[in-house]
Amino acid sequence: MKLFFRHGYAATTIESIAREAKVSVQTVYFSFGNKQQILRDLIDVHAAGEDGSGLMPARPQVAEALSVKDPRQQLRLLARITRTVNERVAPLLEVLRNAAAAYGEAADLWQTNKVQRRLVQRQFVDVLADRELLPEGLGNERALDICYALLGPELYHLLASEREWTQEQWEDWVYEGLCQNLISGGTPARHVDDAVP
Repeated sequence: MKLFFRHGYAATTIESIAREAKVSVQTVYFSFGNKQQILRDLIDVHAAGEDGSGLMPARPQVAEALSVKDPRQQLRLLARITRTVNERVAPLLEVLRNAAAAYGEAADLWQTNKVQRRLVQRQFVDVLADRELLPEGLGNERALDICYALLGPELYHLLASEREWTQEQWEDWVYEGLCQNLISGGTPARHVDDAVP
């Protein structure tokens, strides 16, 4: 991970990874197969978090957030869950996004990551749509695009890393944007129980 951050995907070679890990090149190939798999495993491990509860679509926090009745609280929890994942994974996803522009194997991995993120976000949009809470004229796909843009690691990286927003500032801004765009009359609730399930 240190080498990917410091040198980027292209300049990080299997040889440099082996040298940093103080193992043979053959050991790295035997253990991981290739550089793409190393990056994939790094993302998976960091996305799962310390509790090892798996990738985003299957995380228990997602199911618990979807079970909350208050739609604004659901969106607060979606912003909170995404924030905690982005804190761990966004730098790696930035490496992957940059690599995807030039390397086919990285492009496939980036596409898979985008699909997984949209799967989670679609669940929240579908709940709002089923309850007829989306603003008039806003279809599910456009609502999903709004979620995807606001919650994406690209915007997180821009604001939290480059512009040095705090985690709380990013989360609050995203939450307000989700409420204003996805709930009819969607003023964010200021006094909600922010406990993360």
